[in-house]
Amino acid sequence: MIPKYVFFTKGVGRSKEKLESFEDALRDAGIGKYNLVNVSSILPPKCKIISEKEGLKKLKPGQIIYVVMARHEIKEPKRLISASIGAAIPKDKKHFGYLSEHHSFGKTRKQTGDYAEDLAATMLATRLGIKFDVKKHWDERKKIYKLSGKIFRMQNTTQIAKGKKGLWTSVIAVAVFIP
Repeated sequence: MIPKYVFFTKGVGRSKEKLESFEDALRDAGIGKYNLVNVSSILPPKCKIISEKEGLKKLKPGQIIYVVMARHEIKEPKRLISASIGAAIPKDKKHFGYLSEHHSFGKTRKQTGDYAEDLAATMLATRLGIKFDVKKHWDERKKIYKLSGKIFRMQNTTQIAKGKKGLWTSVIAVAVFIP
């Protein structure tokens, strides 16, 4: 099975129980009524990115769906957590792209999202033979990737939240594949 579509979603959940917190994050992301199978991070060739709303219309409750998921959980008040999916999409639609999962403590939405994008873009750039210096800052490498003409777009979906006293807090960012 090669997915034809992918959409991105994110969510936050809180509960006294860790599992319920994760379930609430899935519900917040709109994917709580599906059976999820985690897969690795390849964005298939010709896989069309669609909106979350459009993607959810194509699914049925109980359906087994394949996802790439970044997930983070904490039970510490006021501690900031984040989860992000980065995507690097090649210009040549016959070539596959990359997705990356990243989660962290104490990072802003932008910091976490940029890091996830950097991971995905670097994996794609090395695959496409784009020359770059890994020691350069992400903003500099991003320009090189775009100027190469081989990478069409980079993006991320990122969720952040602060822990609350006495509760588990879960954050997820997810790429959902649809056949």
